[in-house]
Amino acid sequence: MHRPLAVTLAWFAPHAWQTMELSFFEAIAARLGKPLRPGKRAAPVRRYTRPNVPTDPTSTVESLSHGPRGPGLDVTGPDPELLALPAPPKQERTVTVALMAVTALAALYMAFTLLGEARYALSPGQPVDVGELAALRPGPDLANRYVRAAGLLGTRGAIRYGRAAEGDSFRLAPVAGNPGLWVEIRVPEGFEGPRFVPPSSFAGRLVPFGSAGIRHTRLAGEVEEQAGTSVSGDAWLLIDGSSPRASRWAVALVALFLGFAGWNLFGIARVLHRVKDV
Repeated sequence: MHRPLAVTLAWFAPHAWQTMELSFFEAIAARLGKPLRPGKRAAPVRRYTRPNVPTDPTSTVESLSHGPRGPGLDVTGPDPELLALPAPPKQERTVTVALMAVTALAALYMAFTLLGEARYALSPGQPVDVGELAALRPGPDLANRYVRAAGLLGTRGAIRYGRAAEGDSFRLAPVAGNPGLWVEIRVPEGFEGPRFVPPSSFAGRLVPFGSAGIRHTRLAGEVEEQAGTSVSGDAWLLIDGSSPRASRWAVALVALFLGFAGWNLFGIARVLHRVKDV
């Protein structure tokens, strides 16, 4: 038998090795059947009585926990290498969670401010004819609707303003004879000047002044600052040229902001989730 294998068997199962060795030599002697040379004695062979030969293999397995170098490792105890690792950075995790929470709140706020325009973009594309603006007293049934109307604009309180990244300018003026109703008109680039004549018929989005959306948030303050005229709290705004088809960009932005907020909230949950010990 190969010597390393014999040494291994002798170390892990000494009784089984001796029994196998005895059976091996007995089989050779029985097969050859040759007598010993004159003057030679057979070497004494130690025999184990069968009750003394261990047959339980678990005794060998149990002996593995105590090797020649001392007691073995306890597999149920903590790993010393893991205990030596530094603690996770709690401050960086707190900053990350705070930034993700602020980002999620900002995205939800933007989605909420654009929700009115997104609902308007999903409304029917045919305008409702409301007649003369001077006699119009809009109610909740006309809020955020696509309407068509006619009327003259007043000059008291009218202002002119522009928006970033847009070449066109805008004018905001109250309806003559109806100061609770304002109209925003778009002036194409190059047509602004003293000769510009505002239109007398309009088609666009009719909405309460306070619910016009994020693009018109500071519009009432601009009227008071530039023209010295205050806008009443129950005033309405007609945004000329704003059709539901032209407002579909709001639907895409609302979906984008909601998805961004959901992604950040999911990331916060992943960071704060406590891993269970297996």
